[in-house]
Amino acid sequence: MILKTIVEIAFDPSAPPATGIDTEGLADFLRKFFAPLFLVVVSVVAIFFLFTREITRFMQFIILAIAIGVIFYVPNIIEVTAKAIAGALGIK
Repeated sequence: MILKTIVEIAFDPSAPPATGIDTEGLADFLRKFFAPLFLVVVSVVAIFFLFTREITRFMQFIILAIAIGVIFYVPNIIEVTAKAIAGALGIK
C-alpha cells in the first residue's frame, strides 16, 4: 500500500493520494523489530551489573527493563496508550 502511494505520487505529484498512509500492522512490525534487540541489550547490561557486583543498580535496571518490556510484549498496549494520549490531548 505504501509502495502504491509512492508510485502514484511519483507519476502524478499534483494529485493527492486517495487514502492516508496505511499503518495497519505497524505496532506488530515495531514489536517484532525491537523486541529481540531489547532482550540482547537487557541481557548484556544485566550481566555487566552482576559481574561488577552492583546489586542495587542491577535491581533498578531490572525493574526498569520489566516496565519497558511490558510495552514490547503486551498485545495492544501501544494502540491503547496512543489512543489514551490522543484522547487526553483532545484529538479524535
